[in-house]
Amino acid sequence: MAEELSNELQCKTVFTIPIFGGIPVTESVVVTWIIMAVLVLLSIILVRNLKVENPGKKQLVLETIITTFNNLFKGVIGEAGMKYVPYLITVILYIGMANIMGVFGFKPPTKDLNVTASLAIMSIILVQVAGIRGKGTKGWVKSFAEPVAIVAPLNVLELVIKPLSLCMRLFGNVLGAFVIMKLIEAVVPLIVPIPLSLYFDFFDGFLQAFVFTFLTTLYMQEAME
Repeated sequence: MAEELSNELQCKTVFTIPIFGGIPVTESVVVTWIIMAVLVLLSIILVRNLKVENPGKKQLVLETIITTFNNLFKGVIGEAGMKYVPYLITVILYIGMANIMGVFGFKPPTKDLNVTASLAIMSIILVQVAGIRGKGTKGWVKSFAEPVAIVAPLNVLELVIKPLSLCMRLFGNVLGAFVIMKLIEAVVPLIVPIPLSLYFDFFDGFLQAFVFTFLTTLYMQEAME
């Protein structure tokens, strides 16, 4: 069990790009490329032959999903934050697909701490950009001294704490689901792990994607208000 867990935590190099002394390309990067290709391909397929009148079932389902996401994020960040919704939808789709890649025989990129850290850093940069655009540079700087100037160091520390919490929450939940499934498979190897695998790989995987994105949205709302 310990050896298998150690292997899951290791991010192996798939190949090396022979420039600048050799650039290693890890499993998480390759699987991310696959996810990107799938999302781009689905986007092309789903937006073909869209109609203003008499839309088909495929278009209605797609419009319902997009409208649901728009309403969800609009309820948190308001009309002023709608320009950031495409990024938020992209992140939730990527993390959701990354978390279920284990079902298809790939190593989920979210088991790589570098991937979750990168996602967290990108989200927090977006939060600060939203704060600067919403309040102006002076207002954004002054916000670190709110409600009183003495708490400014703590507010600055949040710039590190927030991405760290996002990173570790996502990584920890994905890794925890893997450990639980391995323990269940060791105790009851037949039948029982199948429905539980569907829960941890699909439901929990998309739930973690939602939690990560929703927390990012809350941080954006806090930065812009």
